[in-house]
Amino acid sequence: MNMKNKIFYFLALLLPIFCFSATIKVGKSGDFKTIKEAIAAAKSGDTIFVEKGIYREGTIDIEKPISLIGIDRPILDGNLNGEIITFRADRITLKGFKLINSGREEIRSVAAVHIYTSTDSVIENNIFENNYFAIYVQRGNRILINRNKITTNRGNSQENSGDGIHILGSREIWIKNNFISGHKDGIYLEKNAKCYVYHNLSRNNLRYGLHFMFSNDSVYTSNVFDNNGAGVAVMYAMNVSMFNNKFINNWGDSVYGLLLKEISYSKIKGNTFQNNTTGVFADGATKIDFYTNQFEDNGWAIKINANCMENRVMRNNFINNTFDISTSGSTVMNDFRFNYWDKYEGYDLDKDKIGDVPFHPLSLYSVLVEQNPSVMLLFRSFLVDMLDRTEKIIPSLTPESFVDDQPLMKPLQTPN
Repeated sequence: MNMKNKIFYFLALLLPIFCFSATIKVGKSGDFKTIKEAIAAAKSGDTIFVEKGIYREGTIDIEKPISLIGIDRPILDGNLNGEIITFRADRITLKGFKLINSGREEIRSVAAVHIYTSTDSVIENNIFENNYFAIYVQRGNRILINRNKITTNRGNSQENSGDGIHILGSREIWIKNNFISGHKDGIYLEKNAKCYVYHNLSRNNLRYGLHFMFSNDSVYTSNVFDNNGAGVAVMYAMNVSMFNNKFINNWGDSVYGLLLKEISYSKIKGNTFQNNTTGVFADGATKIDFYTNQFEDNGWAIKINANCMENRVMRNNFINNTFDISTSGSTVMNDFRFNYWDKYEGYDLDKDKIGDVPFHPLSLYSVLVEQNPSVMLLFRSFLVDMLDRTEKIIPSLTPESFVDDQPLMKPLQTPN
């Protein structure tokens, strides 16, 4: 087949797409009064415009590639019974709706929008209120979830609330520019690959702002995780990049901005950890690079267990934290270099902006608190100051290898 015939053949394939797609209108002045009737009449590639109003149609199953577009924010009300919309085809778009009052079941994960299987679909510019799960994606591929506002008033306990955005067994999911509040987990990802979480605000959720399990080769960047039960948990994963996020105001017993559990070969760069009980808690973390992060006004900046190995903590700022570092063991197999520590009292005679005296960030008091939390009652006492100063002169309980040999004299300008 020559080039000219190939072009005609390609145009012939595209002709049905461009020539036979139609628009359908739903509402008082529309072609149909109900969304279900319009979907039944629609053909692949059609666009259905839904006028302003309240639509109570039970579960709306979409089983063909169509676009469902709301005009002036029509309301889809689930009447607290079952799911509101399901995706069971590729190339579906849902845009411009308000979805409220999905049902709830003990066994089945009921959602306002449930993607059972779909590729190249979009959920964009919708409002979700008072749903169990708002958006649930399973077996999704190349799905965009963008600019949605997701809140619920069911969040009096974790048992009564599902997640804002729940992704399971999927690939290349893009979660961008969403606001999520009041759910169990703001965003939950499990057994996925190559997901991208960008510029979301996850606030006041009951458990985690982001819960991330068995999801390799993924990126989350420029998000804010504010005042959740705990900030973010990244667990059982490899090759995860965490850039320019804010982990703030996560307070409480055993609460942290970021939990790293059995994670390896990942990068944590340019983030802000501020006003958390613990900024980062690392357990079984291996080969993680912590670069240019800001740790400020936390109880503990970093808690790093003895089973964490070959991590590099470099060019970070540690400012006004109660404890900069804490650990559960006496062996250190991690590298601390070129960090700024506001507790450093050394000097720089050669004016190269690097301290001439190594800094030991692990204080004796932090070791004692790790072993016996009740010792916190002595915080800011003369006895504690005396213990720490004695330990600096005659080290005994803190690991000698827990040291930054090249501490910076001035804080770095971090991306956030």
